Amino acid sequence: MDEDGEKRAFAQRDVRDEEGFVRNRASKESHARFSLGRAFSCAGDGLVFALRSQRNMKIHLAVSAVAVILGVLLRIDVASWIAIVLCIAAVFAAECFNTALESVVDLVSPGYHELARRAKDCAAAAVLVFALAAVAVAALVFVPRLTALLGA
Repeated sequence: MDEDGEKRAFAQRDVRDEEGFVRNRASKESHARFSLGRAFSCAGDGLVFALRSQRNMKIHLAVSAVAVILGVLLRIDVASWIAIVLCIAAVFAAECFNTALESVVDLVSPGYHELARRAKDCAAAAVLVFALAAVAVAALVFVPRLTALLGA
């Protein structure tokens, strides 16, 4: 199934499954509390959706795995680990926001509209900014260590 088909299937499942939806009409009208466990479950569903449906999220995951493996092999210090972990988290969060925005734009503007394109392009640009910053941090952390290790 292609990316768009996967998004539609996921969205249709949510619409049909009112009880599993984040906030359905009955729960809003009754002012029912949303349990913390259910909130974490919904967040997990969102992360899984982004990982399954977004090619770039899979790329970010692979690059993150390489960064963690390099960090372990090169025995980076705590400050470097903090920088790497924050970069990984920032890129993942940005990609999740981008996926959410794309989903909402597709919902409210199923046809082409220039404003919809701009919104999606700007959200994608935000991910790109975080990803480029993460590459810069990775270069600052790993290049000196790799250079010293290789004796160059």
